Amino acid sequence: MEPNITQPESFLIAMLIIFILPFMIWRYLKTEYFAPMVVVQIVAGIIVGPGVLGAYFKDYYHAIFTPVTIHNLNGIASWAVMMFVFVAGVELDLRNVWRHRKESSVTAGLALGVPLSFGAVVGWLLVQHPGWVGQVAENWQFILAIGMSCAITSLPVLIVFLEKMELLRQPMGQRVLRYASLDDLLIWSVLAVVMVDLPRIKTQLLFLIGFGVASAFLRKLMVAVGEADRWFYALIWMVGVSFMAEWSGLHFMVGAFMAGVVIDMRWFDQKKMDLLRHYVLLIMMPVYFLSTGLKTTWSIGGTAVFIVAGFMLVAAVVGKLVGIHIAGRILKWSEGEASIIGWLLQSKSLITIVFANVLLDKGVISNEAFTAVLLMSLVSTMLTVPVVSSKLALNPTLATKMS
Repeated sequence: MEPNITQPESFLIAMLIIFILPFMIWRYLKTEYFAPMVVVQIVAGIIVGPGVLGAYFKDYYHAIFTPVTIHNLNGIASWAVMMFVFVAGVELDLRNVWRHRKESSVTAGLALGVPLSFGAVVGWLLVQHPGWVGQVAENWQFILAIGMSCAITSLPVLIVFLEKMELLRQPMGQRVLRYASLDDLLIWSVLAVVMVDLPRIKTQLLFLIGFGVASAFLRKLMVAVGEADRWFYALIWMVGVSFMAEWSGLHFMVGAFMAGVVIDMRWFDQKKMDLLRHYVLLIMMPVYFLSTGLKTTWSIGGTAVFIVAGFMLVAAVVGKLVGIHIAGRILKWSEGEASIIGWLLQSKSLITIVFANVLLDKGVISNEAFTAVLLMSLVSTMLTVPVVSSKLALNPTLATKMS
């Protein structure tokens, strides 16, 4: 029998679950070593989704997660992730990448290209079987999407890990951030290609041209006004570009990231931007993680989803390590550097989930493929800190290696 719960009560119960469950797991199971709070929040979202809570406690699940409650949560989640990817775009230091352009381009290119190729092979194999490709996707879009899902490095999660291991201000940490920053730019560029809608290509080209012109005006405006006004102009700019990206057939998250990339971090106080990112992660992104969990499904069969996730994980981990080791040979790195960098770049969960949500929303991948990508990204991320910590314990001087 379904409990009698009012709409406000169901929304507030959902919000309590969002904040209580991850915190209890993170605090009392002491997961910080292998799974930071963001990873635990994603796992908690899966637990309360239809595949777990919904499967075993259907009445309670449907009483709490009513269509209206889910609609409200999705609205908060959309605003949260828009803010998050915008800040990620602002924080990209492309000038630093340019100063080390040869090393950065070689390393980032191989770190992205090799696992993308390995993942594309998995995507091609999935195309041969029904139930994995999204309803509106061409085969090439699906294959490229799966390949890129295996190649992603999540810059925000990487920063969390580098801080935890006291590598963020070390030469090794700064090198890895450069590679991840360039990969972030390439990831969103590939996503824009995947999202290309041939019938609407003229609209999308018009958006890109308009974005370029508007960006030039924005940059002049931001220089001319004070910092207090810059925050308001930045928010207006973010929403406007996101809307136009969605209108043109791209996704609003692509627009939010593009809006951030053309803004210079030096126009804002670094501490305020850090606080903004911190509070977006603390207050709003947990709602996004829960809404992500609500999209997980096992309708093809749990075993098949886990097997596919396993193949993706192998493609992601092995592809990243092979690519980085090739870069190490080309750039003549010392022994052990490539292994440390390769494992640090395994940090995936946050950006991969954002990426996969875009693909799911636009019908490029199915719910089952989305669940497999989600599982792959979580396991890859959870491997990062234990493996890197053990390697640094054996050779601590690697942390101070310059490029």
